[in-house]
Amino acid sequence: MTTAPPDTASQTTGITVTSSSSRGAAFYFQLAVVVIGVVGTAANGLVLYAMVASKQHMKHVLIFNQNLLDLVSCFFLCIMYGTQLFNLHLEGARGYWLCLTLLSEGPAWGPFVASLINLEAITIERYLKVVRPAFAKKMLRNWMIYSTIAFEWIAGIAIAASVTVSTTGVVDGTCYTLVFWKSRAAQLAYGIWYFLSFLVGVVLISAFFYWRILMAIRRQASVMAAYGAAAGSSTSQTHSKQIQMNIIKTMMLVSALFAVTWAPLQLYYLILNIHSMLMLRENIYHATMFIGFLYICTNPFVYAINFDPVRHFLRGLMPCEKVTEAPESIQAS
Repeated sequence: MTTAPPDTASQTTGITVTSSSSRGAAFYFQLAVVVIGVVGTAANGLVLYAMVASKQHMKHVLIFNQNLLDLVSCFFLCIMYGTQLFNLHLEGARGYWLCLTLLSEGPAWGPFVASLINLEAITIERYLKVVRPAFAKKMLRNWMIYSTIAFEWIAGIAIAASVTVSTTGVVDGTCYTLVFWKSRAAQLAYGIWYFLSFLVGVVLISAFFYWRILMAIRRQASVMAAYGAAAGSSTSQTHSKQIQMNIIKTMMLVSALFAVTWAPLQLYYLILNIHSMLMLRENIYHATMFIGFLYICTNPFVYAINFDPVRHFLRGLMPCEKVTEAPESIQAS
């Protein structure tokens, strides 16, 4: 959401904006978001490269897609907030289209919404493979995965485009997004729907299914402890279960990170929608938005630290990992 001038906001949305910060504070916020976008783009790109190089992108397609969506979102964040740093004065049809395509929330928001749907898809996929392995092996096919990915991209772009186009406008040469609603009821309905679908829904789905997954793993561990000594287990089976548990831990951390970083902004925006007489304070808005943006920037570091295939590949790129072998060879000679 881009804040609007006091007069415009009060007339079109019922939300009054108080400018508790100067243009300088807004400039530093935009600059910080550009830095987040650059770091997020580079880090997500490195994780994607590591997954392709280690041949994990075909084994974990949804996880690969999650990082790809985050990369695209970070890239458009760089463009959007980087362009805003120049404080352009928009005029005419060209200014409106520049507002809609580069300065609005839409291009970065579409991939972000798609990534939230993808996060739910990963959770359900993990649930089926761990709790319902027979069903997953029989019914879960590659075409279903790729169809889900296509749906996520289309749905994310459609949601962002439909809302952005209808609520974006240029006032006094400045671009404003999610401001010009057709009615107060439309804005309130959208705010409640978005909050329930893309915060409460994601959190509840993640909490419920990962709880079921952990309970299933606990039962499996009890069975293995009781009969493992007699039956034994192969090294390949043990390794497969370790990889599976590693993926689950990684995605649980990503889901928890989303809930923590985006909840403040979504709650604040929901309260503003419900209580129309409250004033939007820019310092609170910038702080909560900044915390939310940290999510897509931090995600690749979660994969780099916790996801074994990515971590091992990235460690192999470090010069120190290769240098440490030199003293041993020297001593042997």
